[in-house]
Amino acid sequence: MLKKFLKEVITIVVGKNAEEIVEFLDTKKHVNEFIISKKLDLTINQTRNILYKISDQGLVSSIRKKDKRKGWYTYFWKIEVLKSLEFLRNDLMKKIEQLENQVRSRETKRFYVCDTCHIEITEENALSNNFTCNECGSIFVFKDNTKILKEMKRALEKLKNDLGLVDNEISIESKKVEVGKMKVINKEEKEKKKVRETKRLERKVVRDKLKKAAGKTKKKTPAKKSKKVDKKKKPKSKSKSAKKPKSKTLKRKSKAKGKK
Repeated sequence: MLKKFLKEVITIVVGKNAEEIVEFLDTKKHVNEFIISKKLDLTINQTRNILYKISDQGLVSSIRKKDKRKGWYTYFWKIEVLKSLEFLRNDLMKKIEQLENQVRSRETKRFYVCDTCHIEITEENALSNNFTCNECGSIFVFKDNTKILKEMKRALEKLKNDLGLVDNEISIESKKVEVGKMKVINKEEKEKKKVRETKRLERKVVRDKLKKAAGKTKKKTPAKKSKKVDKKKKPKSKSKSAKKPKSKTLKRKSKAKGKK
């Protein structure tokens, strides 16, 4: 059903002869325009003209790649399914509106026809022309709208049925698009998370190295300080012994010697 609708879209935009291009554009990946040209048995310019007409309606997407050896660009194409279905939906709605107006007109107005020229006009116009055809002079005959109304209503019912099917396909395709977007978002989130985790591990490694380096310096510094302290303590002990005050008995003896 989806292929049928996509072909209908191409028929509206380009023509019935180009509908087979859908077979090569309705893929997950973009297709080389030269492959499309070969399979359609058309020249590359003819193929591009078709693709450009579809592209003007925004119904296909394309990417280009440069041929490293030859230096020119080759285009790759893919049909945009959701946009194409929405395009078809709008076209169906316009047709339904036009047909509904025609049905209302047939139900409320009377029409006359010239059997010779097969010209159909409203009762007002027939009255203004005295019910005589300006082309051949024949008398206008009243036309029964019953058969035409049945055909119109049948066609209207078919269009509405097609619209319902297209709406269903749009719903399915919209879900696919949403799932695809979520996959892309989840993939990007996983990549970001991976990058963050890598950076976190790198920072942890750097911190661990700095801690190890700091631990080594701390172990070395206390040993150096203790040696300096020991060296300073020895002279202090000597100075204290040198500066010891004389006892009272020694002072008395020295005074006695001085008297003698």
